[in-house]
Amino acid sequence: MKLERTGVKLERAGVKLERQRVKLERYPTAIVHQHSYKISKYISEVVNRMQSEKIFRVIKPGVLTTFQDLGRAGYQKFGVPVSGAMDTFALQIANILVGNQRSAACLEVTLVGPQLEMTAPDPITVALTGAELEPKLNDNSIRMWKTFRMEKGDRLSFGKHQSGVRAYIATAGGFDAPVFFGSKSTDVKSGFGRSLVGDDYIYGYPTEAKHGIGITNPPIYQKSVEVAVIEGPHTDFFTKQGRYNFFNSPHTVNANSNRMGYRLKSEPVTHEDNMEIWSDAVPFGGVQIPSNGSPIILMADRQTTGGYPRIGTVISSDLPKIAQLVPQGEIRFTPITVEEAQQRVIQMEKFLFKLERFKLN
Repeated sequence: MKLERTGVKLERAGVKLERQRVKLERYPTAIVHQHSYKISKYISEVVNRMQSEKIFRVIKPGVLTTFQDLGRAGYQKFGVPVSGAMDTFALQIANILVGNQRSAACLEVTLVGPQLEMTAPDPITVALTGAELEPKLNDNSIRMWKTFRMEKGDRLSFGKHQSGVRAYIATAGGFDAPVFFGSKSTDVKSGFGRSLVGDDYIYGYPTEAKHGIGITNPPIYQKSVEVAVIEGPHTDFFTKQGRYNFFNSPHTVNANSNRMGYRLKSEPVTHEDNMEIWSDAVPFGGVQIPSNGSPIILMADRQTTGGYPRIGTVISSDLPKIAQLVPQGEIRFTPITVEEAQQRVIQMEKFLFKLERFKLN
């Protein structure tokens, strides 16, 4: 009888533990605030700091400078946003040029760049890609999309905005930054990291790679772009005139657009009457249409689910065009088949693969 009672107690304890496990799985963002998570996170950061070293001191932080990689995939079902680089193409090229893994974290710079002083004792190799923000090394102009060498005391700064919105800074060996759910990507609203501030120190694993390696035909960022869209899944929820306006009218980027989404001004994309949907998962590039008829393109820091009908999804190979589009820039949408979209993605991957192979050789 005593054994039976013990078994019952153990069984009940198991149920309690199982419920607690399910609770944590459903709400992983709550784990960030648990003491045990904070302790393990602190220990992990201390160990990493012992292996890495200070490579930059932040003199000026810029408007919004954050660590970004390719995002924290696999946690959307728990309500955790993916985040990651807005322009994944530019980020991957920056990493390839300095010899890092394509998915390594870079510094994402928005419109106004930081001023960084190198503090590492040994030289490092750096690459800049993305928006043209007039980068300078010790007041001397340097080329984007090409590697260069920095030594202790050197200062990297940025001047006037020329084109694009987001630039990426990669260093050979990579950056050391806190990891949240498998990613170093900053997501301020979720409490995953923060943007740089003055007198921060940036840690990394500095190494040297080849200097002067670059690409000859980098993207040219325009103020007016055409992007391809796969229609659906809620195309039938819009009027014939609404669908016509979406594909045949120019759309202007609103000034309050950000990493969560680009709000557009255009001829209204009108809904059919009484058309509502259940909230469902939303992809990077999904185009939601609220009841006011003004499209919203969901970007890197998007929420995990949405309740507005989606008229289409911008193909992944065209998302960098949007990420680099300045406020008041113009977008035109053109329909494309899934097969055509896949071919464009394959072409982009082939380019990155060839660049990677060339760099390795």
